[in-house]
Amino acid sequence: MTANQSDNTKPLRIALAGVGTVGVGVIKLLDTNADLVTARAGRPIEIVAVSARNKGRDRGVDLSPYAWEDDMTALAARGDVDVVVELVGGSDGPALALARNAIAAGKSLVTANKAMIAHHGQALAAAAEDKGAALKFEAAVAGGIPIVKGLREGAAANSIERIYGILNGTANYILSTMEHSGADFGATLKDAQELGYAEADPTFDIEGVDAAHKLSILAAISFGAQIDFDAVDCEGISSVRAADITQADALGYVIRLIGMADVEATAGESPALLQQVKPCLVPKGHPLAHTTGATNAVVAEGNFSGRLFFQGAGAGDGPTASAVVADIIDIARGETGSPFSIPTAQLVPMTRAVSDNRTGQAYLRFTVTDKPGVLAEITAAMRDADVSIESLIQQGRANDGGEVLVALVTHDGPEGNISKAVELLKGSESLTAPPLIMRILSE
Repeated sequence: MTANQSDNTKPLRIALAGVGTVGVGVIKLLDTNADLVTARAGRPIEIVAVSARNKGRDRGVDLSPYAWEDDMTALAARGDVDVVVELVGGSDGPALALARNAIAAGKSLVTANKAMIAHHGQALAAAAEDKGAALKFEAAVAGGIPIVKGLREGAAANSIERIYGILNGTANYILSTMEHSGADFGATLKDAQELGYAEADPTFDIEGVDAAHKLSILAAISFGAQIDFDAVDCEGISSVRAADITQADALGYVIRLIGMADVEATAGESPALLQQVKPCLVPKGHPLAHTTGATNAVVAEGNFSGRLFFQGAGAGDGPTASAVVADIIDIARGETGSPFSIPTAQLVPMTRAVSDNRTGQAYLRFTVTDKPGVLAEITAAMRDADVSIESLIQQGRANDGGEVLVALVTHDGPEGNISKAVELLKGSESLTAPPLIMRILSE
C-alpha cells in the first residue's frame, strides 16, 4: 500500500515541478476551489513543495507556504510527498528523471507531458503498476477535455473501432483563421505568433508532431496497443494554401489537421494499427467542421456507444490545470487502475498498418507551369494508376510567373492508386512543387 493510499483521513500531499502557466493554474484552482475539491476528493489536497527554474520570478502567486527545491528530482525523495506533479515538459531530461525517481520511490505521478508519455509512458506505467502507484496523464491529451477518462471509464465497455479528431489548437487556429480571413499560411502563422497562439518555433504544432504524440497515447488506450509513436504517419499544414481553403469551401468542406487511428485484422499473429496525422477535408456537416480557433475535439466510435464527441479547450492554464487536479482527486479517492486501461503486460504489439488498400476519396492539388499539355499529363497519370476523377479545377495565379493550381477530387478508390499516380508524375518538369494530397473524411 502506498503512502497516498494508507490513510484517507489525512491530506494528500503533493509536490509541484514546474510553476509556469499550468503550475500557477493548479495552485490557483486548489486555492479557489479548496472546499469543493476536498469534498469531492474525500480529503484535503495540499501542496507541500515546489520546484522551478527561477525561484525569484514573479508568478502572481505566493510560493512562500511551500518548500522549495532547486533540483526538481529531489521532490521524488521527500518523505512528506505522496504525489509528484510534473509540469515541466520534454520527453527526456529532468522531467523523465523525476518521473522515474518518483515512481521508484512509490509515489504516484501526475503529468501533462504528452511527449514523455508518448516515448516512455509504457515503461513508466509498468513501473507504476509494479510499485502500486498511480500514473495519471489526463492533461497530456487535449488539455481540459476528459478524453482519457472518457475512454478508460465512460467507454470502457465498448470496443473502440476508430478514434480521430483535432488534437492541436495552434494548427486549428491557423486553418480556421485562414477560412475567415482569406490570408495565406505564412501571414496567418505570423499573426498567431504575435497573439500568443503559436510558439516562436512552431514546428511541433504545424508539422503535426504534437498531435502525433497525443494520437499515439489515445491509440494505446483505445485499442489496447503498445505505444508506437514512431509508427505515426505525420504530415503538417505548412503546405496548405489559401486557394486550398477556397476550393474546399466551394466543394462543401473545411480543412482540418486530423489525427486518426484504427485497427485492422491481418493474416499475421498481431493486428495492424493505422496512426495518421494529416490535413483532411472535413464535410461541413461533420461536428469537427464546426471546431474552430484553438479548440480541440475528439471523436471515438464504440461498437455499442456509437459516435462519442468530446470538445473543449486543448490548452491554457485553466483547462489544463482542471485536468491535472482531476487526476489528483482520483488518486485521493484511491482510484488508480491501469494507466492505459488494461495492465501494461497485456498491451498488444501491433504492426504498422499500410493504408494503400484503404478506400476513400481524396483531394489533390498540383502546382504547375501554365503551358499546354499539363492537364493531359496529370489526367494520364491518374488513368494509368486507375484513379477515377470526380471533379477537376484549374486556377491561374496573377503575377506569379504563369504558375497554375490544378485541384482534383477523386471518386472512392484505393489510397495506393493515388500514391502510384503521384509517383508517375515524380520528376515531371510541369510540376513546380510537390503535390498536396488530403484525404476526405467520411461523414
